[in-house]
Amino acid sequence: MRTPAKLDLIGAITSLLYPPACAICAANVATGQYLCAECDAKVARIVPPFCARCSEPFSGAISTIFTCANCAHRTLHFDAAVAAYRSRGIIRQVMLQFKYHRQIHLRHLVARWLFTALDDARLSGRTFDVIVPVPLHPARERERGFNQSALLAELLSDRIALPSKPALERIRYTTTQTAFDRAERMQNLHGAFRLRKKADVRDLRVLLIDDVLTTGSTLSECARVLRRAGASCVYAATAARG
Repeated sequence: MRTPAKLDLIGAITSLLYPPACAICAANVATGQYLCAECDAKVARIVPPFCARCSEPFSGAISTIFTCANCAHRTLHFDAAVAAYRSRGIIRQVMLQFKYHRQIHLRHLVARWLFTALDDARLSGRTFDVIVPVPLHPARERERGFNQSALLAELLSDRIALPSKPALERIRYTTTQTAFDRAERMQNLHGAFRLRKKADVRDLRVLLIDDVLTTGSTLSECARVLRRAGASCVYAATAARG
């Protein structure tokens, strides 16, 4: 398993051999940048109106805080799930490169999108005690070589000086969620997570971290386990929303 320190060393060596280039169009960019100005301008932000619970954006002139029908008609165990960007176009391309094509240096770009979520009013005025990343099943993590949520949580931990702890573990290997509707996703994930031995979240205010929020089923099941273990609240932040 590659540690963040090893990843940074590999990235430093690579940057010496290859000039920085846009992850989308390969145009030259400044050191520390991952998108050119033209591609960055195409990144889709989530703007009001959106659901206060799951950040699903809506069209129309809605000026009040609201909860969408999908959230209102099911039990969600997180207090709110916040994302500042939509997983479409360029963001989706970057996410796929990061997760499935081992472009691990892109975690820094994805983390910037995650950091933006913390400016949302649902999170900015709150105090948290611990960051908890959504875990991968050990078999999937071995196959991928890393847990993208854990990498993002570590970068966020450094950014806001809050400890990141792997309090959860995934104990059941689930089939891919892409073919399931919301109800089937919830059923597929039930019992897939548990609290790690010796992990203690009693009375803690938890910030749960994942890369992408799709239906909220994974975040909700993780939050359910954390709540059952005594967490006083569970808010979630993701780099993007599907």
